[in-house]
Parts: sequence; structure tokens; C-alpha cells
Amino acid sequence: MSRIATGICAAVAVAAGGYWLSLSNSNPAYPLISSAEAQEADLDTSTIVEMTLGAEDAPVEIIEYASYTCPHCANFHTGAYKQLKKDFIDTGKVKFIYREVYFDRYGLWASMVARCGGPEKFFGISDLIYEGQSEWTKAGGPAEIVDELRKIGRLAGIDNDQLEACLQDGTRAQTLVAWYQENAERDGIQATPSFIVNGKPVENQSYDGFKKLIEDELGS
Repeated sequence: MSRIATGICAAVAVAAGGYWLSLSNSNPAYPLISSAEAQEADLDTSTIVEMTLGAEDAPVEIIEYASYTCPHCANFHTGAYKQLKKDFIDTGKVKFIYREVYFDRYGLWASMVARCGGPEKFFGISDLIYEGQSEWTKAGGPAEIVDELRKIGRLAGIDNDQLEACLQDGTRAQTLVAWYQENAERDGIQATPSFIVNGKPVENQSYDGFKKLIEDELGS
């Protein structure tokens, strides 16, 4: 299971060729963006849309914390998640909430592309990102990787101008990072994928494991 790099000190900047995030794993006392920096930048994390699937009043709520560059997260999304969606999310038994975790600039770029089409396209784009993870994460350097993410966005029907606007929105990037940190600190997230089922922390499970957890919550 991948560990969250809590010791990352980051500086965010917008470059002509796209959005760039410089990272330094130097001191575990420093988060990606400190609360003081967030206040100075006037970052309003309430502007970040919570990405959800399923009935709002479903009896079971599952929150997933995941990184687009995490292989275990890709395994979950291309495996157990699809069956969970069919059996429990689409049937109104589970409300599913997806929250991004940012290990690196690539995962942040992927998130910005996934969110570029709004809530309606978010989960479809996320599926494409996870399905192609082994390819786009190994495309080469930063320029090649962001080009592969652009291709995924275009495949989902987002035009070039909209993609560039999303990728070059530095304030949005900082706000996403601050939002992620608030969530992770509040819920004590230390690894990905991590899950919270009706308020209780749960480690990554097989489909059968999740099925039993959900059925226990439903009283089945």
C-alpha cells in the first residue's frame, strides 16, 4: 500500500507550456501548502466540488481517498469498484464519494483533467485515467505525461482550449492541494486507497470484503 508523502514542500507556478508543480521531499514538517500560505493566497476550499455517485439518501456512504498515480488505486478501480458500482451504487444502496490524494504533480495534473469536464464527466474520465495509468505515467518526462493526459481529456470530449485553461489554473491547483490536505488531516488518511464506510476507517478490500461490510451496514 502506497504511503502518503506528508513531507512534501511544494511551490506552484503556471508556465507557458502548461501547469507545473515543483516538489521537494525534504522535511516531514512541511505539508504541500501550509495553512498560512492558503490564507495568504485566499484559497477557498469550499469551491471544490465533492464528486459523488449514487443516491444522496443511500443507507451506506463510502468515501474513497485515492491517487491517480497509485497502482493499488488503479487495481481497485478497474476491478472491485466496477462490481460495487453495479451491485450497490447504481441500485441506491451506497453513496460513493471520491476524494483525490496528491503524491506528485502528475496525480494533480490528472485530477485537473478529470475535473475539467465537471461532475458529469468526472467519473468517466477517472475510469480512462486509471485504465491507462501504466501507459501515461511512463510516457517520459513531464511534457510527455501531460500530453498523454490531454489526450485522455480530448477523448472524453473536452476541447484543447478548455483543457489548457484547466491545466494552467494555478489558483485552482493550489486550492485542490489545500482541500486534499484538509480532508486527509481531518480523516487521518495515511495511505491510498483508503476508505471510510459510514464514518469508520476501512483498509483496501477485495470485492467480497466490501460486499460483506456493506451488507453488515445494511443489516442483511
